[in-house]
This record gives sequence, structure tokens and C-alpha cells, in this order.
Amino acid sequence: MQYTITGATGHLGQRIVNALAKLVPASTLNLGVHTPSKAAAFQARDMTIKAVDYHDAASLTAALAGSDVFIYVPSKSHDSFSRVSEFENVVGAAEAAQVGHILVMGFIADQVNNPFALAAFYGYMPCRLAASSLHYTIIRNALYADPLVPYLLELIERQNVIYPMADQALSFISQSDSAAAFAKVATTPALLKTGRIYTLTQNRAYTMPALAKVLSAVSGAPIGYQPVSLAEFSALYNQGNEGHMLASMYAGGARGLLDTVSDDYQLIMGRPAQTLPDFLAEHYRPATR
Repeated sequence: MQYTITGATGHLGQRIVNALAKLVPASTLNLGVHTPSKAAAFQARDMTIKAVDYHDAASLTAALAGSDVFIYVPSKSHDSFSRVSEFENVVGAAEAAQVGHILVMGFIADQVNNPFALAAFYGYMPCRLAASSLHYTIIRNALYADPLVPYLLELIERQNVIYPMADQALSFISQSDSAAAFAKVATTPALLKTGRIYTLTQNRAYTMPALAKVLSAVSGAPIGYQPVSLAEFSALYNQGNEGHMLASMYAGGARGLLDTVSDDYQLIMGRPAQTLPDFLAEHYRPATR
């Protein structure tokens, strides 16, 4: 079996590669990356590195040749049009390369009534795959818990969670748990079912007061909930022009569209995902303040 992973030097992609390396020989892993020099450590472990440009059909098709399982992690962009355009190239290249099975990363904010800037892409994905000639499986992630760890320092200073979420809840998954599930599905024929959509979440969702309570317990600092407006949130976190995209996600959350809870992680891994309090307690270090 030959496995190809794109986005292999990104936060999730690296974790997927490392999780796969625990289950299959490193020599069966082909990593599609935009900048090969960033994957030198993986190459030293006997993995094959291939330069991939999502907008260059020839390089993408060549990188996917001989792939029994192709794990597609989308590139980071802030609008659905860019991601749909990329995905069209990916689907076309996967069909041309006659990929055995494509395993695609999705997200829970994919509803038709979700104002999230990337919801159209995530909603388009399963429809487009169904219309293709590919065997496919989708794994939808909840919000990543990982960014909460460095963000805790700011929340301690603010003394409040400020997400514009009203009285609605958020569900989370850690990147490590997500990567482990991707690797398990990719290497387990009984799980790699055509048309199957898995959703990865922890065992509960958190309203903002409940989230603040968890963050307070982990940090030992008083943290409450005082939301800012969507416009304020967008302006506060507009580094890299991401403000609108992030605010639009919480606009969907305020409509109750980010509170999905699923037992699919338990189904895949045979154990529950790490809880949010346990994850934060493991990774937060007060000394970093």
C-alpha cells in the first residue's frame, strides 16, 4: 500500500504523517509539499517527498500516481472560492492518477445556512466527491482545541472569554486525536468506506460560561464571559486578513452550528477523545506567562 499525504508540513499534516508512521512502514509514505526543504526531516526517515502545487495539474497528478490512499488536507485560504478551485484541481488530478481512495479533511461548519466564510467549500466537498469517479471518505473535524493553549495567556489578561457566541456552544477535538483517527481510518479497510463521513469531536460541547469555567480551573485565574461584537472580534484578530473569516465562523456558532457532538472518534479508535480539561491541563504551562 502506498499512502500520499498533502499539506504534510502543516500543523495537522505533520501529525498525520507521524501517526501513519506508527502503523505502516515509512517507505510507504509519500508526502506532497509546497516547499520540499521543509520536509527534510521526513525524507531522512525514508519517506518520499514530492513537490506539489495545487494549481499545477501536472505536478499534482504526478505526485498522486500509484497512490492507494490519498489523504487530502486543504491549503490555508480564507474564502470558499479559492478552496473550491483548489479542490477541483485535486479531484481532477486524483481521477487522472487513478487514486485508489481519497480521504478528505472536512469541518463541522458545513451547513447550508452557515455564514462561515468557508462553509460553502465544506458543504460543496461531499457533493463534488459523490459526483466524481473516486472512492472517498470524509473526516469532519470540530474546532481544534490546540489554539486555546497559547490563547489562554491573553484570556487571563482580559479576564474573559470574548467569543461572540451568545448562549450557544462549541465542540472541540485536538489535532493529535484528529491525526490518530485519520491514520487509523486510512490504514483500516473496514473503516475506509466509500461515501462514509466521520465527525471527530470530544464527548461534549461547551457554552462560553462553561468554557470559561474550564479555562479558569486550568489556569488558576478568574476568567468569565464577556462577548465582543462580531465587528470588534474581526478587528481584533485581523492578522493576515483573517478577521472576517474568524468572525464569520463565530457568527455560525452563535446560531448553534458549531456544537456537534459525535461518538465517531470512539468508533474509530476504540476509546474516547481526550477531554478538553485534560488536554488543556496537559499542555498549558503557567511558567510561559
